[in-house]
Amino acid sequence: MDIDLLRGETPGAAHRVHLNNAGAGLMPRAVIGTVKDHIDLEARIGGYEAKARENDRIEAAYESVARLIGADKSEIAFVENATVAWQHAFFAQNLKAGDRIVTAEAEYAANYIAYLQVQKRTGCVIDVIPNDAGGASDPQALEKMIDGKVKLIAITWIPTNGGLVNPAAAIGAVARAHGIPYLLDACQAVGQLPVDVGELGCDFLSATGRKFLRGPRGTGFLYVRAERLERLEPLMLDMFGAEWTAPEVYEMRPDARRFETWESSLALHLGLGAAADYALDAGLPAIQARAFMLGNSLRDGLDKIPGVSVHDIGAEKCAIVTFSHERIAAADIAEALRAQNINVSVSRPPSTLLDARARELPDLVRVSPHYYNSEDELETFLGALRGVTGR
Repeated sequence: MDIDLLRGETPGAAHRVHLNNAGAGLMPRAVIGTVKDHIDLEARIGGYEAKARENDRIEAAYESVARLIGADKSEIAFVENATVAWQHAFFAQNLKAGDRIVTAEAEYAANYIAYLQVQKRTGCVIDVIPNDAGGASDPQALEKMIDGKVKLIAITWIPTNGGLVNPAAAIGAVARAHGIPYLLDACQAVGQLPVDVGELGCDFLSATGRKFLRGPRGTGFLYVRAERLERLEPLMLDMFGAEWTAPEVYEMRPDARRFETWESSLALHLGLGAAADYALDAGLPAIQARAFMLGNSLRDGLDKIPGVSVHDIGAEKCAIVTFSHERIAAADIAEALRAQNINVSVSRPPSTLLDARARELPDLVRVSPHYYNSEDELETFLGALRGVTGR
């Protein structure tokens, strides 16, 4: 990869060391320009008129996102963020008392709260897949959990902290073998590694634009496998997702856009499509190789700093690196680094409560490089951290 070129196409890279891509990646000029151009067009000729003029490009954005994950355009819905995408899929499941939801120990808080909410409403049951020796969800243990009451398997592929990459495809194989719906939270995966929904075996996949995909904030998408779509009705519909055909009759759209609503930001949709195109042009295998390499390089550097403990798990580790210091709080470290124009974030135990309690995790500093980051930036970060910790 031509790192100098990639950095030259990323305006934010000139101003600070951005190691918070798991929070929000820096947008490349192609994405920024796409969003701005459409806003300017709306300002000149009107919002509806701009939509009519750019309709072909809007449709192409769906095609780009579909190509990014190996899906068909009809299986893609654009929404405001990954949480909305995930909730659309989850709350469309018709769970009843005694039905079992099977999830991961490192499941994200927003998802688990939804499980608890539906459990309170319906009396369904939440079960957690045991981990293997490396800390990842164990597909063999999942297989032993399957019975006729398991109505949904839902996991986070790459959790918000810990570097873990769960075996999403192996879990998908179990789900497909038993005909169980499989909802995959790919919020931290899309844009960081290749994604193929056919290989994953998932029925639903939720993702955001703002993280490793480097798209605009306020964007996300939902994938719904066509076979599931045929018998799935969103919890909420409006006149975009369905047509009012008679006084007491409505007909849903035949595609995944039944999960969308009439009003949305078309400028951001176009930006999401541009981000997908940019990632595809860069090459997802190359992106993964470099991002994972940078993550492992950071772990090696952190291991050499006295008082620092890296808390990452899994046989395969991604570009999300988490650590704590024996004396200095994570928030204080993040603030001190921010004062030196180095962006990191803090991951708190409530974001992955089961995992945090099982591993007795404190607040963690989360460092998440991406392929456009340079090796020099990693050294700058490590040097600044040594200064903060006095080592």
